[in-house]
Amino acid sequence: MTGLDYPLYPIFAFLGFVVVLVPLPWHLQAWNSGTCYYMIWTALSCLNQFINSIVWHNNAINWAPIWCDISIRIMLGASVGIPAASLCINRRLYNIAKVHAAALTDEAKRRAILIDTLICVLFPMIVVALQYVVQGHRFDIYEDVGCYPFIYNTLPAFFLSDSWPIIIGLVSSVYCGAPLLGGLLSAFLLPTGLSLKAFYLRRAQFTQFMASNKSLSTSRYFRLMALAVTEILCTIPLASFMIWLNSAAQPVQPWVSWEYVHYDFSRVVQYPSVLWTANYLVVIAVQLTRWFVVICAFVFFVFFGFAAEARKSYGIAFWSVAKIFGFYPAKSQQRMNWNELNRAPRAPAMLPSTGSLPVYVVKERKRNSSLALSWEHSLDERKAAPV
Repeated sequence: MTGLDYPLYPIFAFLGFVVVLVPLPWHLQAWNSGTCYYMIWTALSCLNQFINSIVWHNNAINWAPIWCDISIRIMLGASVGIPAASLCINRRLYNIAKVHAAALTDEAKRRAILIDTLICVLFPMIVVALQYVVQGHRFDIYEDVGCYPFIYNTLPAFFLSDSWPIIIGLVSSVYCGAPLLGGLLSAFLLPTGLSLKAFYLRRAQFTQFMASNKSLSTSRYFRLMALAVTEILCTIPLASFMIWLNSAAQPVQPWVSWEYVHYDFSRVVQYPSVLWTANYLVVIAVQLTRWFVVICAFVFFVFFGFAAEARKSYGIAFWSVAKIFGFYPAKSQQRMNWNELNRAPRAPAMLPSTGSLPVYVVKERKRNSSLALSWEHSLDERKAAPV
């Protein structure tokens, strides 16, 4: 098992760290704080796993205890922070579909960012702090994996640790469009949810708002909605599966006392790969935890890494580097494109794909022709009139 994911996993983890941050500048310009927090939490998780997979490759030695204290808290925070960022994205999409954002002032935008910060930063910090209640000892170290938190598998752990991604996912589904049916998430996304219903009822106002909004296009709106739906469809089933996996890998223990749970709290348990890979349930749980953040990074890149603004940034970055080595974009090609652009309005019939411009020119031509006919008709009347 360890021979299969090295060096594959470190490579993908580092690539995930890089590619998820590519769309960050234009999302910052759009004041899209929920998406920015999604990128930050995902990038931080990928970087954390990348470092762990490199440092603890073929060993389980406690090289950096302070780093492990930080690392496990990043893992715990990201398990809530990424779903919370998805919740903020759904909440923003719902407000846009309701056309609430059309009249937003700078103060209202700052208030929205503050709310997103409380959900995506403060709330995960509180959840991380609550983990100490059910944290049996300082941390574990798995060979080829690195630092890993230890949560004492007891009933309070379900409420303080395991259930939060499911709760956040259910709230997100209400905003996004998956209704709750008898306390369970419906298997199909029905158009009765808040965002989809609001979009259907106000699609005309939505189109007008999108036309006047420079920071959020219709394409980006639907890409954000696709990302949020994908996140919901993955988070809730995966979190439910992890709860079952934890209870199957080690039976749920009764809560005895605070002293019993935190006895010898400073110890660090080290697991060689031969030991922890012998239990296939532990292998599934550990590998899912590691790969899920990498998958989140690449899913985000698929939705936003090939957009028009991304391709434009790639071109600027490419030629910035190419100029260092003496390569420049072809000026003749640029001049040819500019000339073609200038000639485009003169021949609308030959360019049916130029959008509304040919229709506008045709209308002008019809109007001019009608004016010419009326002028000729009046001239004929004058000539025919008796002097």
